[in-house]
Parts: sequence; structure tokens; C-alpha cells
Amino acid sequence: MIKIDKMSGLVKSTPFHPSPHCDERPSSEIDLIVIHAISLPPKEFGMQNIDLFFLGKLDPKAHPYFQTISHLKVSSHIVIGREGEMIQYVPFTKRAWHAGQSKFQNRLNCNDFSIGIELVGADDVAYEEKQYQTLAKLIFQLQNVYQIEKTHLVGHEDIAPGRKTDPGSAFSWDFLHRLLKYEKPSC
Repeated sequence: MIKIDKMSGLVKSTPFHPSPHCDERPSSEIDLIVIHAISLPPKEFGMQNIDLFFLGKLDPKAHPYFQTISHLKVSSHIVIGREGEMIQYVPFTKRAWHAGQSKFQNRLNCNDFSIGIELVGADDVAYEEKQYQTLAKLIFQLQNVYQIEKTHLVGHEDIAPGRKTDPGSAFSWDFLHRLLKYEKPSC
């Protein structure tokens, strides 16, 4: 069972690797969940390089692709691995730097009011059922703890169209919604 401590913004019994790539939210309002996909290097599905990236410790010499991203200061609140395991990088009470230039319902800067969840994967590679199971449990708890409307669940592609494509065509919104027992909203 996933349990969230609302005061600390941490998921109990989940490893917490504090990312330096976060700051205080401009207000305490949290009312959006954004689903992302990440693999480092692309289409390699380990957690170690993602961990180093979010901690600001990715070695640009370790892989040619890393040279193009090692300067970025990026984080997410949670990463869900291919086996459904989770690592938390930023407390939900803080602003993670996951959405970049973004817009939801005429509100800019989604980082200010959203929670970012990364799935280890790629836009065009099927996600694992264990990931969906963990994701659904986490979303359910986040919606209850922070009173996030069911219609405020989107992909990165929805809030940054033309700039981002994740979680991509391989992500099954239908399956996630069956697990959550509701339908995906339109932005």
C-alpha cells in the first residue's frame, strides 16, 4: 500500500534521493498530475543514470547522449521503474523542475502547481503492467491526499504540445483509466 505523509510530502517506505533541482512552490496549491517518460540513454531502461541525472551527477563522458543533457537541471517528484519500484526525488510540497514551458487550462508554468511522475520507458515502447499498477495506486493516493480532481491528470505531451511527446503512443491511457475507474479528460 502506498501512503503519503502530507506534511513532509514524502511517500512512506519509498527511497528518497533528494534532488537539488527543486525549489519552493509559489503557493501551496497542488492540483495537477503530469505523467512523463524517461530513459537514459534513450531506450535503455535502467534507473542508475536517471538517478544521477536528477541528482546533478550525470557524467557527460559516460555516454555521447549525456553530453547533450548533463548541463540541464531537471527533476521529478517520483520515478517508477519497469518493475513498479519507486524512488522519490522531490517532496510533493516542493516544486520539481519537470514540466518546463507548459500550460494547463490557461495557467502557465505547470511546475508551480503540479506533481511530476516519471515512468522509466520510451514513447514507442510498451510500458510494464507493474508500472501501471504502481502508477494507479500512487495517483489514487495523491488525488485523495491533495484533493486533486480526477480530470487533472495529463501527459507531458498535453501541457507542452509540439515540444514534448511523452509518455507517448505506447502509453495506454485506457488501461490506466480502467485501473483508476474513470476517463481521461481533454485539456
